Amino acid sequence: MIKIVASSLVREACIEQYHALAKELVEKSQAEPGNICYTLNQSTSDPRVHSFLESWKDQAAIDAHNASEHFQRIVPQLAALREETQTVEFYTEVEY
Repeated sequence: MIKIVASSLVREACIEQYHALAKELVEKSQAEPGNICYTLNQSTSDPRVHSFLESWKDQAAIDAHNASEHFQRIVPQLAALREETQTVEFYTEVEY
């Protein structure tokens, strides 16, 4: 399983618009084969900070997601609402 944390600083005046766009992205991404979890989260200390928390079965599922119509259409619109470049980190779970 691969986990992704994609964090953004959203312009304060654009938060509602960001949420509206992200709703479709989250719903369609959750329905994709290979998706385990896909949520948008807002910081409790700074409401401008948002992170998509994602879990995917494998890299092939991520590649299909990144090529999907909804990802290709919505992500550039979300980018236009940010104050700075999004950071994206990939993780694998430490197993004991």
